[in-house]
Amino acid sequence: MEIIMAGTFWAVLPPIIAIVLALLTKEVYSSLFIGILVGALLYTGFHPLTAAETLFDVMGEKVSGNMEILIFLVMLGILVSLVTKSGASSAYGKWATNRIKTRRGAALATSALGALIFVDDYFNCLTVGTVMRPVTDHYKISRAKLAYLIDATAAPICIIAPISSWAAAVGSSLPEDANIDGFSLFLQTIPFNLYALLTLVFMIWLTAADIDFLAMENYNRKAIEEQKESLREKEEAGIRGNGKVKDLVLPILVLIVCCVLAMIYTGGFFEGGVSIVDAFANCSSAASLVLGSFAAVVFTFLLYIPRKILNFSQFCESFTEGFKAMVPAILILTFAWTLSGICSSDYLDLRGFVAGLIQSGGAGMLLGLVPAVFFAVSLGIAFATGTSWGTFGILIPVAFSIFPDAHNMLVITVAACLAGAVCGDHVSPISDTTILASAGAQCSHIDHVSTQMPYALLVAAMSLIGYLAAGFTGSGWIGLVVGAVLLTGFAIVMTGKCKKERMSKETNA
Repeated sequence: MEIIMAGTFWAVLPPIIAIVLALLTKEVYSSLFIGILVGALLYTGFHPLTAAETLFDVMGEKVSGNMEILIFLVMLGILVSLVTKSGASSAYGKWATNRIKTRRGAALATSALGALIFVDDYFNCLTVGTVMRPVTDHYKISRAKLAYLIDATAAPICIIAPISSWAAAVGSSLPEDANIDGFSLFLQTIPFNLYALLTLVFMIWLTAADIDFLAMENYNRKAIEEQKESLREKEEAGIRGNGKVKDLVLPILVLIVCCVLAMIYTGGFFEGGVSIVDAFANCSSAASLVLGSFAAVVFTFLLYIPRKILNFSQFCESFTEGFKAMVPAILILTFAWTLSGICSSDYLDLRGFVAGLIQSGGAGMLLGLVPAVFFAVSLGIAFATGTSWGTFGILIPVAFSIFPDAHNMLVITVAACLAGAVCGDHVSPISDTTILASAGAQCSHIDHVSTQMPYALLVAAMSLIGYLAAGFTGSGWIGLVVGAVLLTGFAIVMTGKCKKERMSKETNA
């Protein structure tokens, strides 16, 4: 007899298996594939042939539906290969290190660049890594720390930036009978998105104090002792041209400008009657990134070939080299998208199962607990599925059903949904932004996940307490103050502890 497990507790099993295996074995490809296979078997009642057909059907759907993102990754890989092969990346690294004098300055510069590129998280992850990797390498900032700085300024920045692809995703998640404009609601949630705000402050404190602890500190120490990171030498060995700083800066500037122009173009801005905010909200970010990256590659050809920075043969070599560099990220993304597809409403319906749990218990739930519960549930869904946007889509309508008229609590609860989704996306090994942050930093994916997770969960705990305070007082501002006080107290204590440890080491030395 066939057993269909869609919409039941069993829908949680595939992502949990994939994530646990990845963390235990440090091998992400096979872990994701096993999770996908388990999901397909559960959906088909453990019929091996039907499960295999389902698995590859879902994979085909997801790859075809996300083909523009994959093309963008390849284009960006080609661009990175070009600026590396030309010697421009090395020249920029030398130039920047003459002006950035300290580790602290390098980390702050990385964070600042990430904050500036707020229109799209994919674009943010890969561009910041390309530009800042030579500088952070010079000051012995580990690739895992670079990946954290990139990831912490990707989704957390996008979710509080009014002009971004994320604002549109939130607005589109509102139920049809909502009596509030989606963009207006998004703006009101920004001050109460505790996880995003506290993460940015936490990251600034880490870089300003120049300290690390827990898994990140252990990784940094081992990387130095074992000389684990030798990618810089490999990059130097691949230099063929005599590129200058402008040969990196100009292609990156063209990439940024063309991607932004493409976003407002695909959003209808140039057709007239559409504001720039609406254009960003309605744009196709994936198509825009492809158009912008293609324009940047063409510009780089015109910049390099006539000046003989690279010859035609060397330029063409970067096509295959750039593709090869992105294969790990593409493979992980393909598996992550497939796992998300198996758990979607068309198959195991994980979100439907969670939504049913919330709605069945929502009426009797103590209302003061609702924001904190939504934060925790949103975090769990995003962690298990690797997607923030899908989490918005299922939980925001549920929040409207609980608070149809209580506007203040509705804003706090929706803010908690957004914060939890970003947190889950931030820590999930199968999240696309986590995968791309690893690719941008050229860091082992599992190293990035394991070193970032303690930092993210620490901020998540402070956010959870903040939402408890906001829920019981009915004030998002009180929740923000509580979260800020907790973070400040922790920072003071940890800074003092790290200073004592440094003094002790210097004395013993």
